[in-house]
Amino acid sequence: MALQPWRTGTVIRMEDETPTTRRFWIRVDELERFDFQPGQFVTLDLPIHEKPNKRWRSYSIASWPDGTNVFELVIVLLEGGAGTTWLFEQVQIGSQLTLRGPQGVFTLPDPIDRDLFLICTGTGIAPFRSMAHHLVTNNIPHQNIYLIFGCRTFGDALYAPELKELARNVSSFRYITTYSREEIVNQDQWARQGYVHQAYEEICRENMSRSVEDPEQTIVKPAYFYLCGWRNMIDEAKQRILDLGYDKKSIHLELYG
Repeated sequence: MALQPWRTGTVIRMEDETPTTRRFWIRVDELERFDFQPGQFVTLDLPIHEKPNKRWRSYSIASWPDGTNVFELVIVLLEGGAGTTWLFEQVQIGSQLTLRGPQGVFTLPDPIDRDLFLICTGTGIAPFRSMAHHLVTNNIPHQNIYLIFGCRTFGDALYAPELKELARNVSSFRYITTYSREEIVNQDQWARQGYVHQAYEEICRENMSRSVEDPEQTIVKPAYFYLCGWRNMIDEAKQRILDLGYDKKSIHLELYG
């Protein structure tokens, strides 16, 4: 894949999703269409250091391809982070950003002939929001989609209202949030106590069957696992998925930090 040139993007809208998370809509004026595949990212060249490789920050695209030259990023303010501090303090409507993209191979399989597990934490929700809306908007054939979002508190569930609405309207799409630091008091079809691992393990085990020839042998239902978020979650999820009996080729990942 050829490396994309550096371009100029104009910030046309900003919106706080949470107290520490902001959505940025960016327009690439030199292009009629900003084409990308759901799951890809862009790299921003920010004026925060003399050395280029210390200025670059990459963010997954949170929107889905819509034929326009506008895309969305969702960015969390990291304590002590030079890049996010500059974005939150210096960028305004009309600000111009130097960017390169789209880039990356963390994209949907073709065809989507297995169940799809999209497992994430934090702003790792961004590529999965893009994928889910892209599949539904374009009526792309797919199996079951399980978006499992690990949060600490209720306020961390980025895009929750729209993803719940998507799940209500699309029977093949299931949206599950897990909360590690909140107590689930009332029964909630969208929420579970704990971490992401218990959620996907439960679903996978429900989908397992026994071999007719050998009742002691467990057969796993084929699936793709896409992991996006912090390293600790991804490392643990990889091992747990392998322990369930899936092949490592079924696992695709994008690390944050």
